[in-house]
Amino acid sequence: MVSFAEKTILIFSFFLCVIAIADPNSMAALGGIRDVEGEAANGLEIEQLGRFAVDQHNKKENALLEFARVIKAREQVVAGTLHHLTVEVIDAGKKKIYEAKVWVKPWLNFKELQEFSHAGDSS
Repeated sequence: MVSFAEKTILIFSFFLCVIAIADPNSMAALGGIRDVEGEAANGLEIEQLGRFAVDQHNKKENALLEFARVIKAREQVVAGTLHHLTVEVIDAGKKKIYEAKVWVKPWLNFKELQEFSHAGDSS
């Protein structure tokens, strides 16, 4: 015989599956990466994160990259938010593209550059 707790878990699991199938965007809320769209994509917070990424890279590598703009922003819900940014920088007068990941936990006043890598030259 199936216990009440087992029935409850089974029903709950079934509804979670139905929700995930019915709303493909729900996976983004469960750790998937989603595009930042609308006003937020061009907002001050995203620009500040792009500048932060370039500044942190410059400090770590003793480099002189100059932030130009954020080309694309995506985010992933983790323990906080992991921002995946494609940024354009100026390096010795040449435009270059970099991929950056910035981890933010606002309730702890925590912000950390996780990755920063060259992705190519800008045209």
